Amino acid sequence: MKSSRRTFLISSIGVASALAVSRTAFADPVKLAESDPMAQSLGYKLDAATVDKAKFPRYAAGQDCGNCSFYQGKATDPFATCPMFAGKQVASKGWCNAYNKKA
Repeated sequence: MKSSRRTFLISSIGVASALAVSRTAFADPVKLAESDPMAQSLGYKLDAATVDKAKFPRYAAGQDCGNCSFYQGKATDPFATCPMFAGKQVASKGWCNAYNKKA
């Protein structure tokens, strides 16, 4: 009896863990907000056209997340993840001070 109860409990924990992980994997991705502390520290803007050029002199017209080497999607994707922001999604038309032109 004890071994079958133990097997049942271990199996139940395994199934519950698998469900929890799969639920997290398929959850809606979080879009980065300009109010996020990390976004503020890197000067992230949802729309590159709104970047304050006096505050961020590295910004140049034509730079946006869609053509940055860190953008992990196609340039045509409206949002994709970025390693600078812990896997949160950034706007393709956005910009931050970590911008690095895609080769």
